Amino acid sequence: MPISIVLTDDHPIVRSGYRRLISLDSRLEVIAEFDNGEATCAWLQDNDANVLIMDISMPGQGGLETLRKVRACNPQIKIIILSMHDSPSVVTQALENGANGFLSKTSDPDELIRSIAIVMDGENALSADIATKIKEINAHVLPHESLSPKEFVVMLKLAEGLSPKEVAEALNISDKTAYNYQTKIYKKLNIENGVQLNQYIQSHRLLQ
Repeated sequence: MPISIVLTDDHPIVRSGYRRLISLDSRLEVIAEFDNGEATCAWLQDNDANVLIMDISMPGQGGLETLRKVRACNPQIKIIILSMHDSPSVVTQALENGANGFLSKTSDPDELIRSIAIVMDGENALSADIATKIKEINAHVLPHESLSPKEFVVMLKLAEGLSPKEVAEALNISDKTAYNYQTKIYKKLNIENGVQLNQYIQSHRLLQ
């Protein structure tokens, strides 16, 4: 059975180009197209697809809001962003809000086909130019600087000696969310436990 794909872009000519490209691969099939985020979310509430390919900048409901809503109602779908707005900050926001891949519209068309295969295998996909930009920036960024504001707050609470359950109560979030934050923080800081977290915070003087 082909991989089912939904296209969302407010420019008909862009959707047409993607559709023609995808039609060249018998493993892929476009099953729906939309020109805005609202219609995409409405359709995905009642229908299933393997991959959503969408722009991040559209009139009406913005791309990030669409990402969050699609992810909430259809957590299994893979989402690839194709956009001219490809600054590292935009890419990071998209990935944090549920995107599985981000490609520049100036990317080689073959990258889209490769990216579909990559996200279907459970990995994140970035076009070569975006990956290079992010790598250059990350080379000069300390690990804790990659934390989101909420992750930073959770990190400090954990450093105070609170358990994830106590953090959940203090921040009015679910236990599961607190544990997920802890996992993300440990991964970003490349640490494995609370002792290493305290060592990291002390070495970077984050509690002064």
